[in-house]
Amino acid sequence: MRNSFRLSVLAVLVAAAACGGGEQKAADSAAAAPAATTPMPSGDIAPQPGGKLIEITMTTDDKGNYFTPNEVTANPGDVLHFKLVIGVHNVNFLPDSNPGKTGLPPVSPFLQLPGQTHDVAVNFAEGTYYWQCDPHAALGMKGHLKVVKK
Repeated sequence: MRNSFRLSVLAVLVAAAACGGGEQKAADSAAAAPAATTPMPSGDIAPQPGGKLIEITMTTDDKGNYFTPNEVTANPGDVLHFKLVIGVHNVNFLPDSNPGKTGLPPVSPFLQLPGQTHDVAVNFAEGTYYWQCDPHAALGMKGHLKVVKK
């Protein structure tokens, strides 16, 4: 009886650590940053005239957890199209990693099914912006965006 109680408590603590903390952090980040994108009815964001769609895949495999590409150069009006290949990933332009930057997009939801996507409109000022997958950042799943004017 005592061991099953300990296992139950341990399971609750693990679930709270895995889910609860991340949700609060995501909610705090989303509240701090205004929405930077306007979804189209399909859920996708179209590039502005003259802009381009830049696909970035999110993968977990025997090589690790990573974005491809993890270094992107874009112009205002382009759209970053994050696409899940396999794994469970999100996209977070963390304010701590982008000091002094404003208008960062809210944290994405966790993508869980292969083929799911999340779009981010590039409507940032010129400069370099860093993003990460929250649960895999310590494993190196990070990227950066360099915004340049045309």
